[in-house]
Amino acid sequence: MDFGIKGKRALVCASSKGLGRGCAEALAGEGVNLVINSRTADVLERTAQEIRDQYGVEVIAVAADITTEEGRAKVLEAAGQIDILVNNAGGPPPGVWTDWDRDDFIKALDANMLTPIALIKALVPAMMERGWGRVVNITSRAVRAPLAPLGLSNSARAGLTGYVAGTSRQIAKSGVTMNNLLPGMHDTDRVKSLDENAAKAQGISFDEARAKRIAGSVMGRDGTQDEFGAACAFLCSTQAAFITGQNLLADGGEVNLTM
Repeated sequence: MDFGIKGKRALVCASSKGLGRGCAEALAGEGVNLVINSRTADVLERTAQEIRDQYGVEVIAVAADITTEEGRAKVLEAAGQIDILVNNAGGPPPGVWTDWDRDDFIKALDANMLTPIALIKALVPAMMERGWGRVVNITSRAVRAPLAPLGLSNSARAGLTGYVAGTSRQIAKSGVTMNNLLPGMHDTDRVKSLDENAAKAQGISFDEARAKRIAGSVMGRDGTQDEFGAACAFLCSTQAAFITGQNLLADGGEVNLTM
């Protein structure tokens, strides 16, 4: 299927590896030119060159902390006209409710709620003027079924979800869609970190903790970044033009809901 987005230009945040890279590669496979971002310059540039070599698209790499005003300004200056925005940022650390104070919540809100909103406000008006645009926010399955150790993430991402619910419906008539893509357990550094924490808490090895978790999963495996990226690319496609304001679970069926 031709997604009809060849020649478009996408900004994919936090995309040197993991789910962000999966989204960047899937869009590049559809002929989308990219602006990619992460904080680590050498890893980011290596990713950029690998995508250029494999897909033959333009890739601009901007090393910056997207969660800061200075970082966003640097990325937006380099980005130019953007047709597709993929918001992504690493989640805050897990813990228990007594671990977190006000500063922890402010930091989580800055990274996982206020940064996506700032980028939406910066880029969506021009999309609306042109009559076409796509915004995909990578959030978490935890906004549908909160996870106790991820209280900071639960809070910040739920706030973004509420913002998107209203905003997506205000901009829909302009031809711009906005949706959230909710990952579950994928084979990423974030999930490895969660398994490491579980191993320490339970006094078992990392391999035992991972095997125990996967044994209880619906599919008996973690998702891949390629699978996640394909879902992102579909939401950016011309075929998905009538889908907006939605929260698409890409979690292997872990969240057990009828609706």
